[in-house]
Amino acid sequence: MPSHDVMPNMELYQPVQVEDAIAIADRLAERGWLVGGGQDTYGWLKDRAKSADALIDLSGIEALRGIREISDGIEIGALTTLTEITDNSVIQSQFSLLADAAGRVASPQIRNIGTIGGNVSQDVRCWYYRRGLSCYRAGGNLCYADTPQGMNREHSLFEASRCVAATASDTAPALVALDATMVIQSLNGERTVSAEDYFVGPAIDIENTTDLRPGEILTAVRIPSTWANATFYFEKVADRNVWDFSLVNVAAAFKVNGGIVEDSRIVAGAVQATPRRLTNVENAVRGQAKNAATAESAAAIAVDGARALAHNGFKIPLMQNLVKRAISA
Repeated sequence: MPSHDVMPNMELYQPVQVEDAIAIADRLAERGWLVGGGQDTYGWLKDRAKSADALIDLSGIEALRGIREISDGIEIGALTTLTEITDNSVIQSQFSLLADAAGRVASPQIRNIGTIGGNVSQDVRCWYYRRGLSCYRAGGNLCYADTPQGMNREHSLFEASRCVAATASDTAPALVALDATMVIQSLNGERTVSAEDYFVGPAIDIENTTDLRPGEILTAVRIPSTWANATFYFEKVADRNVWDFSLVNVAAAFKVNGGIVEDSRIVAGAVQATPRRLTNVENAVRGQAKNAATAESAAAIAVDGARALAHNGFKIPLMQNLVKRAISA
């Protein structure tokens, strides 16, 4: 019986050019596993919950690092660390929502290694899925968490189609709120997809959490100047302030003029498999004063359609309160 204290045997590729990485990823297709910081990858492989014939280590590709100002906003290389994002002066001054979200991920040690590309592309969190059980997402025909006896305290309130696992990324809701664009490259060239469409739920794809396909690499994230210097709010509630994943988080961007909300993007995380954009709340606060009264009425509709599981009902008032605080802050 193989030991779980060591990594399984597999090939290792360490390209230093994007073009080489794309060629390797295309050749290996589903047999290869792309690695950035590796914070999510190595746990999967060490626990034998997932396997790969080869690792494609992208960490040596300098072209995938760094934060650049472009004609309409900024571009962040997919291998840029969360610490670099948190500390960057341009992001702090113009897009502080992302700096705040990145600064709440896990611990300082993990943020020093973890990348923005890895954080948004990590798989969902679920006790059963991560333990290697044959649930729907792993190719089986049962959701172990969606039962009265299931351990589902951290799971989804919305859009639970066969799988009730929730997204684990703190930066993903911020990128959706900022109307970011994900840049994806393959042998067919470059394609872009909005952050909102980059994340996919189980009703669309039960096996994948993003729009990335075999042979493709997420190379950058672009944030337009549309929401630069807006009024931002990010809050994360977790069991512990350091290291833990969100129970619920909220990322919000407001354009306010004379105390009136002209436009907004409000996104909740950890309440479904993808960041949940609260368009009904955005519509409700448009043209309204950004104050406690508006926040109270809007928060009431933030959880429309929520379905609590046996043990995660506390997320409903928690989500309402975070939305209320985002609007009234």
